[in-house]
Order: sequence, then structure tokens, then C-alpha cells
Amino acid sequence: MTINDNSVNIKRGYHHGDLRSAVIGAALKRIEGGDDLSLREVARDVGVSATAIYRHFPDKDALLDALAFEAAERMGAMQMAASEAAGGGRAGFSACGRAYVHFALNNAALFRLMSSRSHLGVEADVGSSTAMQFLHQSVDALMPPGSTFAARNAMAMHAWSLVHGLAILILDGQLPHDMALIDAVIDNVRMG
Repeated sequence: MTINDNSVNIKRGYHHGDLRSAVIGAALKRIEGGDDLSLREVARDVGVSATAIYRHFPDKDALLDALAFEAAERMGAMQMAASEAAGGGRAGFSACGRAYVHFALNNAALFRLMSSRSHLGVEADVGSSTAMQFLHQSVDALMPPGSTFAARNAMAMHAWSLVHGLAILILDGQLPHDMALIDAVIDNVRMG
């Protein structure tokens, strides 16, 4: 599943409403398509002047931060849906990990952007995204009663490192894109 927001009709341009969302939608399409990202090009895609975009994004970094946060939010929604479909619990936790890897493999440019924006400010902090919050909630629910915060946090970082590393190794061609391998690696995570 790739990210595709059909709610932004680039050919018709921006219509009175939420310019910020329209800009994010157009920029996501550019990134997904492997196109260069410039505020002027995005403004042209949306049908507004570059000046109008600067009211919402003072520079390209601000737009990249917003795109990274949006990608993390969408990945988090995908993970929650996968966990719920698997029935939650341990099976849901594994499904959540698989969803992370699948998101990365199906949205490589967005995943790499999201991964590169770790210095973000409050609004665009990928670390406070739905995906990260869901990871910590899932770990808290699965760890043995009485587990310390440090133990729960270490388990969350272990799980995140595992799926992130697996995704990067596959994206970089160092491991094959093999569903059986992905399942075996993710299912091998032990809680507590």
C-alpha cells in the first residue's frame, strides 16, 4: 500500500480551504514520484503563488518536517489497523512490526525522509507520532507486570530497532524482500 491522497486534485489547483493540507498532499505526491521538492514547484502544483506557501512553511525544511510527521502518522494508522486485524496482543504486536516494514518498502522515499528528520520540533516530532505512541502502548501491554520504565523503554527501542534495521537492510539490497524472512525475524522478538 502506498500513500496516495486523491483528495488533492492538482490539475484543478487549490480551492479556498485548507492550503496547508493541499501543499502537504502535493508535496507527498512529488516525493512519492521521485521528483525534486521545491516550494515553488509545489506552489505551481497546487495553483498558488510561492508567497502563499511561505505563510504555512517558512522554508523547505519546515515542509520536509511536516511531510515526515504526516508519513509517521500514516504509518502509525497502518500499524494500528494491522494490530487490530490480528486481534491485538502478541499477534497484533507482530502485525504492527510487519506493517512498519511494509510501509518502508512500499513508500521508500517517504520512509527515508521520515527517518532522516529526527531533530524535529514539537509539531513535527516523529518521536511523538501516533506510530511511536502506539509502539510504547503495545510494549506496556505486553511486558510482564511490574516491569520498570527502563525495561519497557528498552523493549520498545529493541522492537523499533529491529523493524527499522530490517527495513533499511531490505531497501539497501543487503537482504532480499522475502516475506518469510520478514515474518521469521519479527516473530522472533521476545517480550521481557
